[in-house]
Amino acid sequence: MAAFTLLRMDHLPSDPLLHILSFLDFRDLIHCSYVSRRLNELSKHNPLWKSLCSKHWLLTDADRLKSSGSWYCLFKQYYKDLGRYIQYYPDLKKAWEQLKSFLQQRCPRMIASLKEGATEVELNDIEAQIGYRLPEDYRCSYRIHNGQKLVIPGLMGSMSLSNHYRSEVLLDVETAAGGFQQRKGMRRCLPLTFCFHTGLSQYMALQPVEGRRMFESFYPCPDQTAQDPSAIDMFITGSCFLEWFTTYVHNVVTGEYPIIRDQIFRYVHDKSCVATTGDITISVSTSFLPELSSVHPPHFFFTYRIRIEMSSSASPDAACQLDSRYWKITTSDGNVEEVQGPGVVGEFPVMTPGKVHEYASCTTFSTPSEYMEGHYTFHRLACKEEVFQVAIPRFHMVCPPFREPVVRTQKAASSYTPRLDDHDDDGEYCDGDGDDFGDLRGINMAALEGAWCPRHI
Repeated sequence: MAAFTLLRMDHLPSDPLLHILSFLDFRDLIHCSYVSRRLNELSKHNPLWKSLCSKHWLLTDADRLKSSGSWYCLFKQYYKDLGRYIQYYPDLKKAWEQLKSFLQQRCPRMIASLKEGATEVELNDIEAQIGYRLPEDYRCSYRIHNGQKLVIPGLMGSMSLSNHYRSEVLLDVETAAGGFQQRKGMRRCLPLTFCFHTGLSQYMALQPVEGRRMFESFYPCPDQTAQDPSAIDMFITGSCFLEWFTTYVHNVVTGEYPIIRDQIFRYVHDKSCVATTGDITISVSTSFLPELSSVHPPHFFFTYRIRIEMSSSASPDAACQLDSRYWKITTSDGNVEEVQGPGVVGEFPVMTPGKVHEYASCTTFSTPSEYMEGHYTFHRLACKEEVFQVAIPRFHMVCPPFREPVVRTQKAASSYTPRLDDHDDDGEYCDGDGDDFGDLRGINMAALEGAWCPRHI
């Protein structure tokens, strides 16, 4: 009978063991280090921790050289400082680095407005000040950069029309805490952004009260048909800070949001919204303006930006001038409206080979989604009698998801009437009064009531 040989861990060669260990995450690798002296030595193998430092902290060889320590020591150093955020740090750090790299090339002055990251102590002090915990992904992002200075243009996008301008600043955590809301209708909401010109802010719900979901972000929209000031509708912009911020950064760095005059404009371009007729190509991008919209009454405000381009290979004889526009507008309830008129926003652009003409206009609807399509009529400069039409592709305009306040849904369900002994979700007394949206460190936010612009298409 052949002799039985006991295979010991100490007898196994290092290479296959290291290969096996390379599939483990840092927690399992640390657990293995307690199994035996051999695994303890192997689990500290530098290449293993280089991979983990790259995965969790996005560190490079240059970072290790600066630290003058091993990859294992560098991982421990970062984990000690940022370990509680390891679930969120890679995505948020990557988003910040991509955004800064992009802005350095396209909008360098925005880089100078970014603040250094907040400390754990500072974030803990803010939680003590407002009395509620900040979400971990929010804290993680603010450890990297504590928002930006209150300057224009804002990091979180701009919008400009002939009589309207908006630019949203990403608030630092101290300023955000100064605008923390406790009034009825906006309880436990922390502002994320602020616009000097409109008073508009996006908020994040720190508690699931008054019909809001935990940590979702939204634009508040006062119900202008209700006498109760706490009736505030919400245009939802994200389910959590991580999704809200990384989605925005993705749209910026991929070119989804165009850079116009050194500012990020939150126009959305559907790649299918392009049509070519002869030598002329028309493309369309759209944007929803929450500060000029309302759910009650239904009034949804959109702006669209149209690019008209004549091919550079076109013949000089193809030069032409735009005479008129025609629109066919279809709302989500099936109503169709046709509009036509001279020029575009008061202009009659002349198109020559290689020329690009862009303009922005706006429109309002009583339904949350609709689409437009149509054509422009041109004449040739060399022969005014030669008239032709250029197709405008169909483009859709859809407002973000919105939610009614709990006070409205309660009244609709049970004809609820507020009483003096009403209490909120955690038993705190509510008298229904309170300040306006409050001051954000002295900044007037009363403009949240919005404005009404005439329809202009």
